[in-house]
Amino acid sequence: MDNKIKKFLSDIKQSIDSIESYLGKNRDFNTCLNNKMLKRAIEREFEIKGEALSRINKINPDISISGKKRIISIRNRVIHGIVL
Repeated sequence: MDNKIKKFLSDIKQSIDSIESYLGKNRDFNTCLNNKMLKRAIEREFEIKGEALSRINKINPDISISGKKRIISIRNRVIHGIVL
């Protein structure tokens, strides 16, 4: 596997671990929504994951990652401030 892809996969794993750490056992959506710092921290981790997946997809689009397009789409909405 390409070293760049390994690095991006590591970034994704670190972002997932960070989100789990931020949330702890409290995984209530409204709590996240009402805590500006927590919300922004999680949004930033989604930006990192989406960017890493986007770059992996450009290097090798045949790599199968569950929800890849959906996560990239979420990243784009967060980055560009698109509200649905």
